[in-house]
Amino acid sequence: MDVIGVGFGRTGTLSLKVALEQLGFGPCMHMLPLLDDPWRATLLSHAADGDMACLDAAFDDYRSTVDWPGAYFWRELTARHPRARVILTVRDPDRWYDSAFKTIYTAATTDGSLPPSMAAGREMAEKTVWDGTFGGRFADREATIQLFQDHNAAVRAEIAPDRLLEFTVGEGWGPLCEFLGVPAPATPFPRLNDESAFHQNLQERMTLTAARSGS
Repeated sequence: MDVIGVGFGRTGTLSLKVALEQLGFGPCMHMLPLLDDPWRATLLSHAADGDMACLDAAFDDYRSTVDWPGAYFWRELTARHPRARVILTVRDPDRWYDSAFKTIYTAATTDGSLPPSMAAGREMAEKTVWDGTFGGRFADREATIQLFQDHNAAVRAEIAPDRLLEFTVGEGWGPLCEFLGVPAPATPFPRLNDESAFHQNLQERMTLTAARSGS
């Protein structure tokens, strides 16, 4: 693996995924496509239970990762891929919490029928995000913001400075391309997955998955 994104979801991770793939560091793992990939989601659930062989199998053929579940496994991944560059996407903690609450948390806690093929993805997300990262306490705003800040501090403390880029997607191509040693594209930096786009993307994915599975 060449690039490991260790920032939490809702810090611009989908924009960074698309940017990395444009720069030739794809495929890049991100939570959203995994929700309807039951084979890989199951591997990642086993990895969350401690099976590191499943972790290696789940990330096989990926050149990069951003968002969860990679952010949950950040210590394991950065140790297993010591030459990989590490990117910590950051955001104002209060704005991050508000965005995460209105999007990924709302989607995870809203009752509704998921296509059967997304059940493994939901289980994996529970193990790596809601229980694994937040210990079932995401609704506790103060505790969750503190955990967000503690995670970022741990990354800064444990990853060598010359291996780490702390990045906000608003900075665009410049610092990212300089860090990765590649030329900046002439196209604008991707800007994806605001709150309205998030819910639209998720609904479209659920509809397509249901159609494919015949449910």
